[in-house]
Amino acid sequence: MQTASIKLGTMMGVFVPCLQNILGIIYYIRFSWIVGMAGIGESLLLVAFCGSCTFLTTISLSAIATNGAMKGGGPYYLIGRALGPEVGVSIGLCFFLGNAVAGALYVLGAVETFLNAVPHAGLFRDSVLHHYDLTLQIDRILVDTETLVRVNGTDIAQPVSSPSLHDLQVYGIIVTIILCFIVFGGVKMINRVAPAFLIPVLFSLVSIFIGIFLARENHPVSGITGLSLESFKDNWSSEYQTTNNAGVPDPAGRIYWNFNALVGLFFPAVTGIMAGSNRSASLKDTQRSIPVGTLAATLTTSALYLVSVLFFGALATREKLLTDRLLTATVAWPFPAIIYIGIILSTLGAALQSLTGAPRLLAAIANDDILPVLNYFRVADGSEPHIATLFTAFLCIGCVVIGNLDLITPTVTMFYLLCYAGVNLSCFLLDLLDAPSWRPRWKFHHWSLSLLGALLCIVIMFLISWAFTVVSLALATLIYYYVSIKGKAGDWGDGFKSAYFQLALRSLRSLGASQVHPKNWYPIPLIFCRPWGKLPENVPCHPKLADFANCMKKKGRGMSIFVSILDGDYHECAEDAKAACRALSTYIDYKKCEGVAEIVVAPTMSDGFRGIIQTMGLGNLKPNIVVMRYPEIWRRENLTEIPATFVGIINDCIVANKAVVIVKGLDEWPNEYQRQYGTIDLYWIVRDGGLMLLLSQLLLTKESFESCKIQVFCIAEEDSDAEELKADVKKFLYDLRMQAEVIVISMKSWDAQAEKQDESVEAFTGAQERIASYLGAMKEKAQKEGTPLLADGKPVVVNEQQVEKFLYTTLKLNTTILKYSRMAAVVLVSLPPPPLNHPGYFYMEYMDLLVENVPRLLMVRGYRRDVVTLFT
Repeated sequence: MQTASIKLGTMMGVFVPCLQNILGIIYYIRFSWIVGMAGIGESLLLVAFCGSCTFLTTISLSAIATNGAMKGGGPYYLIGRALGPEVGVSIGLCFFLGNAVAGALYVLGAVETFLNAVPHAGLFRDSVLHHYDLTLQIDRILVDTETLVRVNGTDIAQPVSSPSLHDLQVYGIIVTIILCFIVFGGVKMINRVAPAFLIPVLFSLVSIFIGIFLARENHPVSGITGLSLESFKDNWSSEYQTTNNAGVPDPAGRIYWNFNALVGLFFPAVTGIMAGSNRSASLKDTQRSIPVGTLAATLTTSALYLVSVLFFGALATREKLLTDRLLTATVAWPFPAIIYIGIILSTLGAALQSLTGAPRLLAAIANDDILPVLNYFRVADGSEPHIATLFTAFLCIGCVVIGNLDLITPTVTMFYLLCYAGVNLSCFLLDLLDAPSWRPRWKFHHWSLSLLGALLCIVIMFLISWAFTVVSLALATLIYYYVSIKGKAGDWGDGFKSAYFQLALRSLRSLGASQVHPKNWYPIPLIFCRPWGKLPENVPCHPKLADFANCMKKKGRGMSIFVSILDGDYHECAEDAKAACRALSTYIDYKKCEGVAEIVVAPTMSDGFRGIIQTMGLGNLKPNIVVMRYPEIWRRENLTEIPATFVGIINDCIVANKAVVIVKGLDEWPNEYQRQYGTIDLYWIVRDGGLMLLLSQLLLTKESFESCKIQVFCIAEEDSDAEELKADVKKFLYDLRMQAEVIVISMKSWDAQAEKQDESVEAFTGAQERIASYLGAMKEKAQKEGTPLLADGKPVVVNEQQVEKFLYTTLKLNTTILKYSRMAAVVLVSLPPPPLNHPGYFYMEYMDLLVENVPRLLMVRGYRRDVVTLFT
């Protein structure tokens, strides 16, 4: 049963969680030591440096969070919607792991502090280790191998005990289970418990500051000078030095501290700014609560740190700052135990917020249904993520059982920084693109601030540890690629899509309307998908057309436009056109061809194609080659309308100055796995700007044709011209950096008697008879109706001698191809233009005779410009 969701305000929903997550154990046991090591000046710089990173991130977070309604997931939701699902899920999962492991760290810190304060609570006393402890007594000095602890002004040599690992594990598991029960109670229970953790912490802070002002009276001789100008001056400068593992200055120590090392030590004290946004689904008004609450918590803690630097620097000598790790307890008023309570409750409060935010983050990722493996963690709106909470608790308990998290701890900080960098980059991208939908209510932002915040995050990552930075980035990259491969596509209108759009517009404008130089020429084929005949159902395009389109690109670079035409009225066929476009797009993706699908509704195919050829494309990004299948079935299927349509399409391409490539034998065109051997033969009859040569070179770049060689056949009018023509063509190909064998064929005056033995004579005779029959029918109809000769509704002029000449020339070319290129992998031949005022039926007969018995043929017609160049 779904419970009514309880919505939180700014104070309890954002400010308190952020404050609890930011304030932690580092302030109590490390901060005064940092002031002693770095000095007041560099400590102020350190706090400002780390604080500025989180402050700038908060500014970016506020801008994105106020740009519309925000669902659950906090930073994951913001990053995913700005940088795409792959980046969002990869950073979101890393941030979830960081929160889960951080919860274990906080629990262990609370338990260890408790066991140090109350040693008799240990269950495994036999395994007590005697060594120097980091968090115990007030003032200690390491001398030789004994630890001297000053008690009531007297130095006493005694072993210092550290909690047993088993004690840490047992108490840690118990505390984790208790916190999980609180989280299971939902938002209402968390709201009741959170102040109980926070109020004693605030009281401990007040007791520290009261103790600072009363320090001179309470500690007259222990290195604590009270607020002293002399101490302030002495502690202003840094005094970096080597220390032992406990942090006590030791010339023989193995650890040398500098500013970079202190950045890694202090930065976790400013993390936690995402604690409020993690529970965005539980907030009444995300657009108000997240900016105000997060910024208030960030500024409050930063101010606390800056003031504490000044007070601690003026409070004690440098020796005291470096040797008393619990200086806060030493000066606390009225007694030191209140600091132990503050440490325990601050860490437990941070653990509670981590165990509250992490499951909600995981549930938000699962709800977006990007990774099916996360579907177990999905929850309904307003419900508590119980399964995600159990999983988070399992991870937390597992880390607690490990006990020693030294190798994991830096990675947690890296995950936080990675998330902060993602938020900053998201705001930077959205600010820079400034799309019409980018209208955040939070006005105090600028892309330069977001970029600076992202760079700070990356710099701090490498300052802390370049090795752990590489590990965290590698993990995020692995998740990114896993999501890319296994994840479902999600279109969230992310910033990258907007960037691609603006980049495309800018590139299009930069191309201008002037002609592209041959060095920059790319084929942009317009693939005419409409078949001459029928295709199986649910097959929107001939399967081999995409394979051929890929052969026209070098290494897959370039774009194809797949176009199909639906006959009919646009208003009646609009929905059918959309469905056909989706099917065609799916086909293109399936064939792994870079291209787009377009469906046009028109009364006839000719009208539709004429509209396409005039309007398709923008500026210089227009299709420059029309590719279609040769209609081999037109006579067999008695499709009498095809000749006129076919000729009309070719004439439209000539008028529009588009190149044409017609594929005969498309059914036998090889795919990428069918390797071809032999030659690629070019019958170069007319100047085409080098398109035929370029296509042959592009074919060689494909695996299926890479074993072939190119042969160029040139037609000479007389034998005497052959050698000179061959030398010129070889020189031309050499200058074009193309390797090919050149063969010159002499075309003597055609002699009808010489062709009688050719195997194509039967096809030639059949074409003659059909043309004579068609011409006779035209004359008879014209005579009966008293009109001039008409073909396809248009007047034509038929010169019978010219028709015979076309047939003989075509026959001669066909027999030459069969003689020299019968075993070629593919033949390319110049496409003759349709003769003016000839019926389309005649042109189809010429073409049928040309392609007769040639299994795989490309008929190529260039256009009025070069596509290759001799010059570098």
